[in-house]
Amino acid sequence: MSPSDRKENTVKKPSIKKNFIYRTLYEVLLLVTPFITAPYVSRVLGADGVGIYSYTSSLMTFFTMFAALGTVSYGTREIAMNRDDKYKSSKIFWEIELLTIFTSLVCLAMWIVLSVFYLDYRVYLFALTPMLFGTMFDISWYFTGFEKISYTVIKNTMVRILGIICLFLFVKTKSDLMLYILLNSLVNLFGSLSMWTYLRKMLVRVNIRELRFGHHFKETMIYFVPTIATSIYTVLDKTLIGIITADDFQNGYYEQATKIVKIVKSVVFTSVNAVMEARISYLFAKKRIGEIKERINRSMSFILLLGMGAMFGLIGITENFVPIFFGEGYEPTIPLIYMMSPLIVIIGVSNCLGTQYYTPSGQRARSAKVIILGSVINLALNLCFIPTFGAGGAIVASIVAECTISVIYVKMSNGFMSFTTLWKMSWKRLIAGVIMCAAVYAVGINRLFGGFVNLAVQAVAGVAVYVLVLMIFRDKMLFELFKMIKSSVDNKVLSKFRKSG
Repeated sequence: MSPSDRKENTVKKPSIKKNFIYRTLYEVLLLVTPFITAPYVSRVLGADGVGIYSYTSSLMTFFTMFAALGTVSYGTREIAMNRDDKYKSSKIFWEIELLTIFTSLVCLAMWIVLSVFYLDYRVYLFALTPMLFGTMFDISWYFTGFEKISYTVIKNTMVRILGIICLFLFVKTKSDLMLYILLNSLVNLFGSLSMWTYLRKMLVRVNIRELRFGHHFKETMIYFVPTIATSIYTVLDKTLIGIITADDFQNGYYEQATKIVKIVKSVVFTSVNAVMEARISYLFAKKRIGEIKERINRSMSFILLLGMGAMFGLIGITENFVPIFFGEGYEPTIPLIYMMSPLIVIIGVSNCLGTQYYTPSGQRARSAKVIILGSVINLALNLCFIPTFGAGGAIVASIVAECTISVIYVKMSNGFMSFTTLWKMSWKRLIAGVIMCAAVYAVGINRLFGGFVNLAVQAVAGVAVYVLVLMIFRDKMLFELFKMIKSSVDNKVLSKFRKSG
């Protein structure tokens, strides 16, 4: 095959706006799903049932991470940097995917051994097994590298909606915990399998003799090290709470608090970073440094705009939200959410730089050292605090570790971000957030309305106050968002007018 034949005819660049919309809609689905299912699940399974799911799924997470190694980030970067060469990108796909299948099979064998000998949770561990097959066939990194976000979203959305329907149809009592775990595992598996239907449009035939795996294994290990290090304070905390406290309720409270904060984090920065990672990897390959700095600054400003509002809004609404959302018996979750809320902003900073600077620029090994340091700090503090403070101790450890990582990330960013820039982006939002929090809390205390209505009033009041204060401060990103919304609406109206004419 000649070089000219191997080049893909790219007529136009993928649209960041469309990708952001697709990704945001998917994140909204992920956001709405727990709001639909969590109140039902928390009442049906109870805090101890939720705790068992949290503990056992934390064990599975370690196996899926070893199965995937660092292929999600590494694969996205490699495909993004070689997407103009269709033959080479197809070759890279098969090399990385076959490597993932091999590592997944090794982890599957180890998981079966663990499941057989862990008598107390054996049935739940077996129910989680499809998760490993989901990891084995997860090729979202390939489509993300091409910025084909719609390919990873559309069928995944259909599978998740079907999963919600099955949840309400089949999970009826506390004894259905195993079925609930199995259902979640199958949703993950079928979501991964659904993406394979698009491959025929993207791949070309490659010579199997040309496939090489050694280089990819070495590189994915570089990406894997920070992944496993990060897991120490995102997954191991649940495992340690289960082992040290031997209390399923503690893990249940922690799981629910984590779930709420995770939902908020996904809205604040997951969509932006998921969309921008591939584009910035492409820009680094083209050495367009000025454009990269501009995009990182805009992304960080957007993340801090949403992050500050989300953090203070969550603090203001939690006391009324938890008993209404989760039901009786989950009151210990309230202080955990208060403590965990700052992580929305702290992780937002490190996640933005990690996804949009360190990974696309090929500095994953450098950033891994920082993440390992944070992991060591987190593990040490977990062992010190969890025996005395339980779930609260795990949160303190996470905050200290994440602050350490974010601070060092900024210092090492070679001018792509600075503390001065972060402060300029943050101080107005900080003031607006405090004022909003006070307003939301005041509405909650007065309880002018009941139940969900009062929560809705708190939410609307909070958004209105936050936006109003930032308008007074003339926040640039806020007005830029207003212009984008107005432009989008105007374009839709104009398009409908043309069609009708």
